[in-house]
Amino acid sequence: MRYMVRGTNSYAILNFLTMKDLMIFLKSLMLFFILFIAVESISSAKKNVKESSPKKSVTDISLANAVERQLNGIERNIINTAEQMPDDRFYFTPESLNLKGSEFKGVRTFAGQIKHLAADNIFIWSAVTGDTVRADMTDVNGPASIKTKADIIKYLKESFALGHKAIATLTEKNAMEMISFRGRDLPRLDLVFYALTHANEHYGQMAVYIRMCGIIPFASLPPNNN
Repeated sequence: MRYMVRGTNSYAILNFLTMKDLMIFLKSLMLFFILFIAVESISSAKKNVKESSPKKSVTDISLANAVERQLNGIERNIINTAEQMPDDRFYFTPESLNLKGSEFKGVRTFAGQIKHLAADNIFIWSAVTGDTVRADMTDVNGPASIKTKADIIKYLKESFALGHKAIATLTEKNAMEMISFRGRDLPRLDLVFYALTHANEHYGQMAVYIRMCGIIPFASLPPNNN
């Protein structure tokens, strides 16, 4: 299937892309913007330190600080959206709506999205920190024993705590050190960005699910409501 986006340059590019190609392109574009924002954050922070606090060393501003800011925003949106979903809709799936012309057969439930997101958080971040993954994590869907909304959100928060621990290890010197992950050797920074983009990807799906239940996701609420 070919996907076409009307426009000037975008039409010429996307006219020849398959869905798989499009997803790879979008993820690559997201990685570029995250890296750009991280670099700009460091540059801006160093400038602010120089102008407003001459006594503070610029070495206090690091790549980890910039990436941490990205994780904080992603974590806030995901956890708050998870908490917004009522208990009785926590296992909602668009498949149950039988929407004409849609294709949601076999997709994860809202709870399943969160458990998968948290599981991959743990797998990715533990590769960076060197922590041992809990024994009951046998696949990317998370432990079968975690079922209630309260337990799933607790599991989600634990996965982000590991993310903060992993980012704290990130420096300009070790960012390109190779780490073994799922049969490949990848730079530490690559794994960090993968975790961030993967989490954001599933936040997007959570936002669609919760809107289908008549709830505005946290990040889209008016400023005085979040």
